[in-house]
Amino acid sequence: MKKYALPLVWVIFLFILGGVCHAAQGEIYVITISGTINPGVADYIDSAIEKANVDGAACLVIQLDTPGGLAESMREIVQDILASQVPVIVFVAPSGARAASAGVMITMAADIAVMAPGTNIGAAHPVGAGGKQIDEVMSEKVINDMVAHAKSVAEKRGRNAEWVESAIRESVAVTETEALEKKIIDVVATDLPDLIAKVNGRSLSDKTPLVLDETKIHHLSENLRTKILRIISDPNIAYILMMIGLAGLYFELSHPGVVFPGVVGAICLVLAFFSFQSLPVNYAGILLILLSIVFFILELKVTSYGMLTVAGIASLFLGSLMLFEGDIPGMRLSLLVLLTTVGLVSGFFILVAGLVVKAQVAPPRTGAGGLIGEIGVVKKNLAPEGKVFVHGELWQAVSETHVLVGERVRVVAVENLVLTVVPLEKNPRTE
Repeated sequence: MKKYALPLVWVIFLFILGGVCHAAQGEIYVITISGTINPGVADYIDSAIEKANVDGAACLVIQLDTPGGLAESMREIVQDILASQVPVIVFVAPSGARAASAGVMITMAADIAVMAPGTNIGAAHPVGAGGKQIDEVMSEKVINDMVAHAKSVAEKRGRNAEWVESAIRESVAVTETEALEKKIIDVVATDLPDLIAKVNGRSLSDKTPLVLDETKIHHLSENLRTKILRIISDPNIAYILMMIGLAGLYFELSHPGVVFPGVVGAICLVLAFFSFQSLPVNYAGILLILLSIVFFILELKVTSYGMLTVAGIASLFLGSLMLFEGDIPGMRLSLLVLLTTVGLVSGFFILVAGLVVKAQVAPPRTGAGGLIGEIGVVKKNLAPEGKVFVHGELWQAVSETHVLVGERVRVVAVENLVLTVVPLEKNPRTE
């Protein structure tokens, strides 16, 4: 039995070694992040890192171009990168790209940080919801927390912790050349093939060395869930969803039983408020938009001669303007979307209000009031009582003068379903 022990150990060893070599020779997974950091992006990166680990990829390259984004989403991404067993390379590219604000922390967390020529990194000073400056006491707490987190990550990766602190406290930003000189990043590469060539064979402190010879590149696309999360995290989409939701509920409340507008409106509102949880929302803006809908509804119930409509339009415009504000372009509502939506909604309610005012000042067309002034034809001689044909119906009628069958009369009063009429033309035969 002993004579088989040594060969068996060698077989097991070679099997394990073959598995390790196979894992090292796995594909290079690549994802592209362009835009703000939000829950949709965090979910995309999390899925990519998980797949890279499960599939035994050689490494994961995150091509990054971001103006920044949400701190919570950034922290989730940093945690995922630090926990990855597969090396994660953050590549700030292409030329003209940037890793600002939250992008700084994501780059610092990478096993290997790379920038393309003509890119920049920095300006990570935190701002409050809506892009407003945080009050002094809270600002100090937030900044100190971010600095501690950033320095911890930078020290773990052996990068310039002092510069990261200055990027947060003083919004310092540097080019790719300065970043390489100050040991903020590891490599400057023109494109993906150049990056692979420069990092091939590089040793990592807590992971296996990168072996990228003749390794295939595989670009990972977003799954449906990630696409939906990313789309509804856009402020413009969230705003449109909210307006569709409010319009749907308005139609359902004003016309009970239609069902479809109410269902669509409820779904859109749920999606909109989910988006608001992941965006820097100014809730005063939401309240003003809701107030505008109240004004528009009251215009249909109260005779204000257009004053409530004007108030509704003003409230809708101001609320939309205040809803998303910030220094990060991707976190602001597009002015074109704002003006288009406000214009369409205002135009609709102005049209409805005009029809309501017209109906309010128009003479009655139904009931007893609607008969006054109508023209009828005598069907039974009025002497003084008889019958006349008005509005497609035969009515009992009285007249102070005799009127013969076939003559036309005008209704001047209605009492107890009896019409009082006068001849439309003087009838010489009744004189």
